[in-house]
Amino acid sequence: MKFGIVANPEKEECLKLVKKIYERIDLVVEERTAERIGIKGIPLEEMDVDVIITIGGDGTILRTLQRSKCKILGVNMGLLGFLTEIKPGEIWDTLEKIKRGEYFIDRRMKIKVLLNGKRLYDCTNEVVIHTAEIAKLRGYKVYFKDELLEDLRADGIIIATPTGSTSYALSAGGPILHPHCESIVITPIAPFKKAPRSLVLPAEEIRIELKDGKKNLLVLDGQESIEISDDDCVKIQKSENYAEFIRFGDTGMSRIREEILQ
Repeated sequence: MKFGIVANPEKEECLKLVKKIYERIDLVVEERTAERIGIKGIPLEEMDVDVIITIGGDGTILRTLQRSKCKILGVNMGLLGFLTEIKPGEIWDTLEKIKRGEYFIDRRMKIKVLLNGKRLYDCTNEVVIHTAEIAKLRGYKVYFKDELLEDLRADGIIIATPTGSTSYALSAGGPILHPHCESIVITPIAPFKKAPRSLVLPAEEIRIELKDGKKNLLVLDGQESIEISDDDCVKIQKSENYAEFIRFGDTGMSRIREEILQ
């Protein structure tokens, strides 16, 4: 089995762990990570490996999943690490388990995003459209398969996957979806006057129209941000690609129960 590795390049403890792993096993190192530890690496998009080890938090995983279709083994060096699987001290035993086939694959739905017909990065957690200025409401129209669902004013809108339902969408008042559902949840951010807290929909085409000529930001999994306005068309639907995580017994619901519901 071939391994690749990517780390949060801004954290020294992450880079130190990469060095230790690189010295002990044969693997491919992502170029930004490699540059920080003084070796040659390759772009994430070009990694021809079976599993990518991510050293960091959920942000490192989300960035990796935007650029790769490989299976992910997340090592938690962040604050929460909701998507990660193991702690740094477990890495060696875990690699042996993987080599013996003692793991399973946790497949999570992703959503694809088209801006004016051009496909952007797929998202594992959510797509957010929000005002580009502080404390400025914006107008949005939300369509599901060309049917108008909502015409509202708010600070923004979150379009989340089941995985992302426990992230930003939850903090905005949205519901928790089982991680293996194939639905999309739409949650407005601080809506003005009456508006439903959330809508849970089949994972089919959603279109967002901007109403008032003001600038907004389109944010993909908290990693990529693009300025948009009334002339832009944003369409979102289920991707044909899935996020695949290496797991060893946690189906996802126990983590939700332990980290969120208690």
